[in-house]
Amino acid sequence: MKRVLLIYLLFPLMPLLAQEDPAALAKEITAGSTTEQEKVTAIFKWITSNIAYRISPGKIKVIGKASSRYVKELYTDDDTGALKPLNIRIAETTLQKRVAACEGYARLFTTLCDFAGIRSEIIVGYARSSSNKPVPKFGVNHYWNAVMIDGNWKLLDATWSSGYISHRGDEFIREYDPAYFLTSPGDFIKDHYPDDIRWTLLPYSMVPKEFHYSPFQQKSFVKYSIKSFFPASGIIEAAIGDTIHFELATTNAERDKVIAPDALVDSSFFSHSEAWVFLQPVKKMPEAALQQRHTYSFPVTRAGVEWLYLMYNDDMVLRYKVNVKEGNETGRK
Repeated sequence: MKRVLLIYLLFPLMPLLAQEDPAALAKEITAGSTTEQEKVTAIFKWITSNIAYRISPGKIKVIGKASSRYVKELYTDDDTGALKPLNIRIAETTLQKRVAACEGYARLFTTLCDFAGIRSEIIVGYARSSSNKPVPKFGVNHYWNAVMIDGNWKLLDATWSSGYISHRGDEFIREYDPAYFLTSPGDFIKDHYPDDIRWTLLPYSMVPKEFHYSPFQQKSFVKYSIKSFFPASGIIEAAIGDTIHFELATTNAERDKVIAPDALVDSSFFSHSEAWVFLQPVKKMPEAALQQRHTYSFPVTRAGVEWLYLMYNDDMVLRYKVNVKEGNETGRK
């Protein structure tokens, strides 16, 4: 009798539990889909309809259909089993809690696509929250996705499509926005700028206005004790014959040395284009290292150079846009 009663009590929970398994959920969501676009649409619509945006710890208010049954456990970690791939771990947690920040949305989307046989990528980069406000930090602050449909890459942002934060900043209001689903690259770049500029999916380089105030802080920038950099502007005008100088100031170079470089960087990135140049710090005498200042130098010997990346501990940390003018001006420093 007890066993029958237990089965009876668990039966209503079975569909809910199935929706916490990414593989089972992907199969359920795409069951009626026959094309790649139909599968992607079904996955995207399910996520934006069922996952609420996490505002801050202890401050979870949801307007809409998202479940908040796991909110009290949102910031606990009870995974004591074998370590699963990061995407699956975050996807499972997101499905359990029904609440996530942008990383949770992006990793859940890619995980469900994986189980549905759809190729996708997680993109990190800068998202402009307001076109009217200057930003204190121009660098990675958001996650979104690219998905391949019928052999073509498309861009989407499940976080921004799912709703918005109230004016007071304490409520997530669910309201589906189709503007960030399979958006054209030309429109997407207006407020999404990727860490890897290949993911603009544009044949030319777009330069956000933020470059006028700062170089782009790559995703590895925050790992280190970088306190300042020079030049402050992200756009540099130069001519053939010039030498461009850069400087990073850090507070703890010894600690930085033991931090592992980003192992997930696609090695093809470094040879993708002759317009991209990757600069290592100028080697200094041991006693000079105590100054915690790292200098870089780039002699401009040819036209066609477009992007300069400052490397630190074999990580890309800053990206500058350089405009090289061809002419008779040479030898400037």
